[in-house]
Amino acid sequence: MKYTVITGASSGIGYETALAFAARGKNVVLAARRNEQLEELKAEITRINPDVDVIIRTTDLSIADNAYKLYESLQELQIETWINNAGFGNFASVANQDLNKIEPLLRLNIEALTILSSLFVRDYSNSEGAQLINVSSGGGYTIVGNAVTYCASKFYVSAFTEGLSHELRNQGARMQAKVLAPAATETEFAKRALNVKDFEYHGTVPKFHTAKEMAGFMLDLYDSDKVVGIVDGLTYEFELRDAIFNYVERTR
Repeated sequence: MKYTVITGASSGIGYETALAFAARGKNVVLAARRNEQLEELKAEITRINPDVDVIIRTTDLSIADNAYKLYESLQELQIETWINNAGFGNFASVANQDLNKIEPLLRLNIEALTILSSLFVRDYSNSEGAQLINVSSGGGYTIVGNAVTYCASKFYVSAFTEGLSHELRNQGARMQAKVLAPAATETEFAKRALNVKDFEYHGTVPKFHTAKEMAGFMLDLYDSDKVVGIVDGLTYEFELRDAIFNYVERTR
């Protein structure tokens, strides 16, 4: 029995991605901080497809040790796909940003993703059909004003994952490493990034996708042999592309 692991599964893109993979008959491991939402998601998946096995892991991945513990807790499972979706954003100038918020942002967006990616690649790089999908952002390819630190964290995700993709291909590994780069998506992202209780996308954001649409794009990327699935920041069309950043082979 094989599993798809999805972090940040309690809401938004992670939640809808779990439903989309479960609808395909994929067994899932759902990881997030909020247990109640995970239990609700498990119940919804069971309603849609009662044959799917659903495992819940309640954890705060902004604490590095928890990333190791999460991975270790899944050692008895055969993992087919690992989706690092957990992350959050922030809107503020570098001078005025709240470092008490920035520190966990960097730990979650960068540190936990690196730890979990590295452990998964270490164990499954030569497993047929294995995929690692890391969720970046359009802000992982374009610097957005008043979100410099967030974008920098997502540039890391994009560069790390594209570089890993080159590395795996050069080694002849069977695993594929891919980047999903959404633009504005109707999730809880804006509320946390802006530190507000409520945020209405309709009438405020000119263009955006729903989380369900992004989950569909996730599946498109999963089904493809491309490295990057990115939403065009102007047209909001979804594109499947080869690696975008320049890559130079080390010669010695």
